[in-house]
Amino acid sequence: MNFPHLATRLFNVPLAITPHKAEIVIAALADRLGIAQLFRPDGDIIALAGGGARAFLDDMDTDDEPAESRPYEVFEGIARISVQGTLVQKLGTLHPWSGMTGYDGIRALLSLALEDPGVRAIMLDVDSPGGEVAGCFDLTDAIYAARGEKPIWSILTESAYSAAYAIASATDRIIVPRTGGTGSVGVICMHVDFSKALSQSGIDVTLIHYGDRKADGNEYSPLSKEVRARLQADVDSMGELFVDTVARNRDLTAARVRNTQAGTFLGAAGVEVGFADAVMAPDEALASLLAELG
Repeated sequence: MNFPHLATRLFNVPLAITPHKAEIVIAALADRLGIAQLFRPDGDIIALAGGGARAFLDDMDTDDEPAESRPYEVFEGIARISVQGTLVQKLGTLHPWSGMTGYDGIRALLSLALEDPGVRAIMLDVDSPGGEVAGCFDLTDAIYAARGEKPIWSILTESAYSAAYAIASATDRIIVPRTGGTGSVGVICMHVDFSKALSQSGIDVTLIHYGDRKADGNEYSPLSKEVRARLQADVDSMGELFVDTVARNRDLTAARVRNTQAGTFLGAAGVEVGFADAVMAPDEALASLLAELG
């Protein structure tokens, strides 16, 4: 794995991901990224619940055409597109891989399903804490623009948070299970400062650069107030884009979305705040979509 490249995708860039998931990702890669010293030696054990609710979708039979002729499953005219795990801009594959889903793959499958005469509706099978801001809102706009061509539902198995919620919000309906969640409409940016650790190790790093701002946000120096303010302005801009996008998609006021303060909502609480349309188990949600299709 290209760990230096991965680091550039995690630090000093806006992420639409839940904070606890960001912590898990960084903790898992700490040794490889050279930041293991930032975590307590004993660590914390984080238990993740859920996952089994998706079994009925994973096991369901496909119809109409052999599986090899389509890059997605089709069940009674419903194309299933998986939105699972951490979301990234460019994964280079149509399907989730190694705990990630690419916006590029979702977009490609969506376009194919919209043009497929054997597909009557599209179901996004969503279970994700979010991911990269880059590419997220372009995909969200593309899904929103496709409304009316074919029914597009998000059936959560279990949750859609942050970037995943942005995508789900663009669909016609969002169905969440009792134990699933929606929300986290916010943006986070992580910066790591190695300066004290390096100094204690007797290591000095000198950055030689052209342009006063070329080295802003580097990991070898503390953030100055000016640099922090500029990074905050970028995050605020991305956050307002997120708020406005969800408000448009869900027919809510921007103030109502903003006032959630990136909170997450379990099951029916998401319906109450306007982030979901109904609470159903995934199999019930699929049956509801089939009933609507007739």
